[in-house]
Amino acid sequence: MATLPLEATTVGAQRNDALRSWRLAGVALAVTRFIQGFIYWGGGSRRFIYGPSKLDPHAPHWMAYKFQTAMPGALFGLDHLIAFMLQHFYVLYVGVIVFSAVELVFGLMLMVGLVTRLGALVSMLLSVVLMALFGWQGATCIDEWTMAACNLAMGTTLLLAGGSAYSIDNVLLRIRPALSGKAWFQWMGGSLPLPQSDRAYRTLALALFAFVAAYNIGTYSYFRGSVVTPFHGGPVSPTVHHLTMRDGKLLAGGQVRFHVYLDAGTPEAPVHVVEAALLGPDQTVIEHWDAAALSKLPKGAFSNDFAYNQFAAGPYGIRASMGAAATITLPPGPHSNVSPETRVTLRLTDVDGRSFTTQLESTG
Repeated sequence: MATLPLEATTVGAQRNDALRSWRLAGVALAVTRFIQGFIYWGGGSRRFIYGPSKLDPHAPHWMAYKFQTAMPGALFGLDHLIAFMLQHFYVLYVGVIVFSAVELVFGLMLMVGLVTRLGALVSMLLSVVLMALFGWQGATCIDEWTMAACNLAMGTTLLLAGGSAYSIDNVLLRIRPALSGKAWFQWMGGSLPLPQSDRAYRTLALALFAFVAAYNIGTYSYFRGSVVTPFHGGPVSPTVHHLTMRDGKLLAGGQVRFHVYLDAGTPEAPVHVVEAALLGPDQTVIEHWDAAALSKLPKGAFSNDFAYNQFAAGPYGIRASMGAAATITLPPGPHSNVSPETRVTLRLTDVDGRSFTTQLESTG
């Protein structure tokens, strides 16, 4: 009986040990793969199956409201993309459906281990986008960021390791062993090591590590500091409402027209503007609208930029939900005969006593 050379026997034993270690690693990652998939499947299934009102444009839980609350703090220019989508219904609707379907389908793929690495890559992209959109939100901590940051790390691990145990990828490999020689299956599936040398694999792993660490730590530092700077509330506060006013005009008939944007605060509660006042050059009050007067403003006084979260008259003045933007016209008061040369400032005051001002241009 012929015998194998010692070198071949040693190489074969090393290969078997490596494959055994890979299989054991897949067993260890099975729970990570399943929960990563369940998180995204849960997001999609809530909209398609358990809470379909989220995909109903006529329902109060329509996803457009959620996207609009994210707009003020979104990174990388995504606030402009959200604004465009909110003003173009069909683009918005298709975007919401596609986003939800991607979560549902690729989440399910991860749960069952079908082309695991492709599902992991998609979950990483979703995590990056979700962190950029909603990462700044969270009243006591940046909870939206925390979930997406963990998912990005989990997805990266699954992309590199495959998480092959108890997966459809393994079933397919047993049924069709020839798949082990297919490059697409090695790269997209989760049952086999990536078709790379040890050095190339290490380079890929370190590059992904650097990206994930830089993105997660960088966004955390931007949102809250606590890395190289002291803790801070973030460029956009998730707790304190803020109104940005512009394009203020004192019209010839005494009306006051201005644009206002609720660009900070919590989406859990609306802002209530309980007072508006015209201030002269010495900050004396020229004209005043109290909560009762503001709550009686007609619907025509509000020209909202978006059809979802809006400014409107409420029981205690003007109210608006997060991300709302509108051009508002205040009626003339009894002392509205202001000289066009007078430097006039409009001041809005919310229920918490915070004031926001803009200078008015006279058109009279």
